Order: sequence, then structure tokens, then C-alpha cells
Amino acid sequence: MNYLNEFIDWHEGETYDEMRKTEIKVPKDFNFSYDIVDRYAKEAPEKRAMVWCNDKGEEHVFTFKQISEDSQRTANFLVSHGIQKGDVVMIIMRRRYEFWWLILALHRIGAICVPATNQLLTDDIVYRCNSAEVKMIVCLEDEKLESHITEALPQSPSVKSIVTLSSGKEGWVDFHKELPSFSACFPRPEGEKATHNDDPMLMYFTSGTSGYPKMVMHNYTYPLAHIVTAKFWQCVEDDGLHLSVAETGWGKAVWGKLYGQWISGSAVFVYDLLAFTPDLFFKKMAHYKVNTFCAPPTAYRFLIRQDMSNYDLSNLHYCVTAGEALNSEVFNKFYEKTGIKMFEAYGQTETTLVAGNFPGMEPKPGSMGKPAPGYDVDIVRPDGKKCTPLETGSLVIRIDQKKPLGLFSGYYKNEEQTKKALSGVTYNTGDQAYFDDDGYIWFVGRNDDIIKSTGFRISPFEVESVLQQHPSVLECAVTGMPDPRRGQIVKASIILNKGFTAGKDLEKEIKGFVAEHLALYKIPRVIEFVEALPKTISGKIRRVEIREHDKEKQGE
Repeated sequence: MNYLNEFIDWHEGETYDEMRKTEIKVPKDFNFSYDIVDRYAKEAPEKRAMVWCNDKGEEHVFTFKQISEDSQRTANFLVSHGIQKGDVVMIIMRRRYEFWWLILALHRIGAICVPATNQLLTDDIVYRCNSAEVKMIVCLEDEKLESHITEALPQSPSVKSIVTLSSGKEGWVDFHKELPSFSACFPRPEGEKATHNDDPMLMYFTSGTSGYPKMVMHNYTYPLAHIVTAKFWQCVEDDGLHLSVAETGWGKAVWGKLYGQWISGSAVFVYDLLAFTPDLFFKKMAHYKVNTFCAPPTAYRFLIRQDMSNYDLSNLHYCVTAGEALNSEVFNKFYEKTGIKMFEAYGQTETTLVAGNFPGMEPKPGSMGKPAPGYDVDIVRPDGKKCTPLETGSLVIRIDQKKPLGLFSGYYKNEEQTKKALSGVTYNTGDQAYFDDDGYIWFVGRNDDIIKSTGFRISPFEVESVLQQHPSVLECAVTGMPDPRRGQIVKASIILNKGFTAGKDLEKEIKGFVAEHLALYKIPRVIEFVEALPKTISGKIRRVEIREHDKEKQGE
């Protein structure tokens, strides 16, 4: 059983055009914890909600009844430590199952959940605590992380409590020691404590590829928008098992491990591992009979190197990808080995699924697909006029007629930035793209990353896609480098695979390889072999840092 039909009028097998007309019905004062989780707990208490395991051999299978009770008990725990409606709580859990108890508990209370990654350092924590006025931090047992939090506290006056899953830490609240003493009943708040659709519910810090991370706020209707993510794109099944590769510190986790999947009746599979290991991943997928799968293209690049005939993946029948544009070589290799075509999609921290390759469409590798239900997507010139097919412009979401369900409420405590983003005719994604003749959207790059050389506009992704096909290239980043004659020239920063040696001969070979696939003006004129690339905490390449470093070197 599932509750899909209460929110959408839609039937299996509808065409893309029919699906585009789907509108999500939004109930008054919707709260995911009470209106979805607790209903399952009452009407289908033994329905499987989550299968969790780790690389230590531990395993838990949670029913909705268990999830409901544990999250209510957690809500009582949080209230006992002073958390009330509107308070901000930062959760740093990696992929621990306690994350689900905590986020649902915060929804119950009406407090604001700030998921964060365990890769944060002291300064990162100080910035987040002060920017969001964090009242409590809850983290997994991790000595390094706990040390950073302790160091951050003197500079984080808003933080009143620090909670850990481990015991014996002076000054820390022991979550598991206290939790059993609390009741598994937390009645839905009423009156002033009740939650409403427009209340702030969830806040994510953006990746910060340029400048400080922004605080993106979503309200209580946000989970409903992920019906499109889970059912229309990921094609999750009632009583199926879905796996999304994502750490809970990032928005991708609630895209693929919580809201849309549970509304659609699918359980989620969570593998809490320290490092991505393709062999172990396939073994777990085979053992637990995963039906639907989502991972970024980078993960698929590692997976296709495996001999897939060693694993029983007969239960796996639908795969999707997002997070970066998909390379056609990865798509073709995965299809060759599995018979499954990957369906790509696009979205941001500020949105839910904006565009996708949906069932019934022929996926085009590298294309983000077509606009998702609920989103009026366009590509425009600087003057706001619509671009013609194949013309690159700014990817925008039209909001003058109706604000899409799932589009963020605003940037927390920043009215000026919010007004700039949401008070006009469109929300500008900050990405460059174009429509092809079939209406598919193709990502070109971030506005700041587009290379302008001798009058040409060059997409870093297009050049990177070709470079990654060369056997010597493990990872690369393409940027524009200042040039007095051309404005900019194309530069490639490359991390080499093992067995290859940097040098002029290899540089010449790589340039020749690119010349076989791309126009002359797109060939990197400068190649720099590097040991590492500058990245955000979420793993996105900071091309801006490469550009700034090049400017500094030229200015010496």
C-alpha cells in the first residue's frame, strides 16, 4: 500500500506529455512525520521502511511502526533538552539510521533540521553555527569530528547542547543512554506549536563553489514535491527497495532516501560504509535484492570497471543518475553490461527535480532531459528573451504565474538575496544550457565557468567529457585561463591514472586525442598534471580556485 493516489491523479504507463500535466494536491498543514510515517505505522505497521547495514556486518530492518516509535521517542528526547518549534538543530550522521529518527523528530516538533557532513572542519562548523544560529549539534561517534565541534564551541554562542551517539564524553549528551527512558508517544502539536505548510522545516548549506555557502530553506510542502523525484524519475515500486548513493549531509539523501520513496510505498536501502567500494556495493545490492538505483556518474564510472557477471543483479531493473552531466561512454558501457539504460536528471539544493529523462522517453546521455512536472523551465538570453534551439543561454524557472512546489522558500535570514532570487519573473539557476531540436536540455556549465575564447563560448563539461575517455585521465577540470590575444584559453588540470607519467609526450598525445573529437578552438592549449583538484566539502570541483590561482601566477 501507499498514499500516492491521495496526492496525484496519475496512472502507470502515461506518456511524458500526460505526466507533465500532473499536479500535486497539497493538504492543509501537511507534516510528513504525522501524515505519512504515522499513518503507515497505524495502517500497515509491519510494512518495511528501511534496510540498513554497514561495513562491520551490522544489519537492521526497520518497519514503519518502529520508525514511528523511535522518532517519537527522539522528539521527546529533544524537547527534554530544550528544543522547541523554530529552533535550529544540526545533524552530522553520515549514513547512520539515527538520522531518520532525528529528522522525523524535528519535523514533529517544528524545529529546523540542518543536515551536515562529517567532513566539516572547525571553521566550517563555526560558520554554520553562527549563520544559522544553531542551538544543538547531534553527531555520530567520530573522534576527529567531535574534536572539531569542541574547538568550535567557544566561537559558537548559540549552541546550547552537543549530543553524540557514543558515551563517556564529558560535556556531551549521550543519545543512546538517554533515549530508552523516553515515551514512544509524541502527540501532534496544536495551537501555536502546530506546524504549517509555509513554516521552515529543512535547511541546507549550498556547496559554495564560489564564495561562502548560502543557507537554502525549504518548508513543510517540500516532501510532496519529491513524489516526482521518486515515482516519475526513479520509478520506485510499492514494497520495493531503492538505493541512492548519498551521505545524509547532502540534499541528495532526502531526494533518494526518505520523502518520495516512502510516500510511494518503497523501502530505502542504506549502506553505511566508510569508502565507496564497487565490489562490496554490488554484493550488497545482490544480497538485499535492490530494485531501483541512483548514483552520480562518478560512481557509475567505478562500477562499470567491475565484472558484473559475478553478481546476481536480476532484481535491479531501473537506474538513474544526477549530480553532474553523464558521459556517453559510461552510459554505453553500463548498458552493455546490464541491459539497463540510465535516466539522467537535474536539480539543485534550491529545488527538487527540475528536469529529467523519464520513462517512455529515449534517454540521451549527457542531457538532463525535459522539464519535470510542476516546473516551467526556459533558456533565455541576457535580455530575457527565449533562446532558439541549440542556442546557449541561462537556465531559468518561471515563477511569475505560479511558484513550483519544491522550489525553496528563500535564503535563511537574507531577505535581500531572497528577494533577488524569487521576487521577479524567473528564478535563475546560475547554469548555462540549451534546448536541442527534440526539446531535451543540455547542460553547458555554471555561468562563471563558461570559457570565452576568441568569440567562442566553450563548455568545460564538453571538453572534460572527451578528456575522461583518454586512458591516462583519472580526473580532470577544464577552466579558462587569461590570455591577452584571445581573452581566455582552455586549460586542463589532470590527475593521472596509475601507470602513466606526466610529460611533454603525454601532453601532446592528450591534445591530439581531444583534436580527434572536438573543434580546434576547444582543444586545451595548457595542460597541467596535478596530484589533486580543489573541491568543496561535497566533492564539487572549485574551478574558481583554479582560475584565481592562475591569475595570481600571471600577476607575479
